[in-house]
Amino acid sequence: MASSVTKDISYEDLKALLGKSQNLLVVDVRTKEEVDKGQIQGSVHIPVDTVEAAFVMAPEEFKAKFGVTKPPQDAPELVFHCQMGRRGLNATNKAQQLGYVNARNYAGGYKEWSEKEGK
Repeated sequence: MASSVTKDISYEDLKALLGKSQNLLVVDVRTKEEVDKGQIQGSVHIPVDTVEAAFVMAPEEFKAKFGVTKPPQDAPELVFHCQMGRRGLNATNKAQQLGYVNARNYAGGYKEWSEKEGK
């Protein structure tokens, strides 16, 4: 299965997208306790063990629960992240299995983000 190459996104690329893209959806798959300590601005919290359930929801259900529009399967800018990269990778793979072909993992995770942002 050559198509299952997980695409990673770098800090620089994510930062650039955050600045310019209207369609970017950043999904934080960490625990509530982790998110409470800080998160990437504008990200949506969907814990890793609920990603599959969330991304099979009807769009109106998704919007009601998470407050953002559910991305279409061909959404070009769908990024998952966790603290260190591993859960983000799992979530990205799950999304790709559900047909989100451009889902990407921010491998640096919140750890790298907070270091680079000086938080």
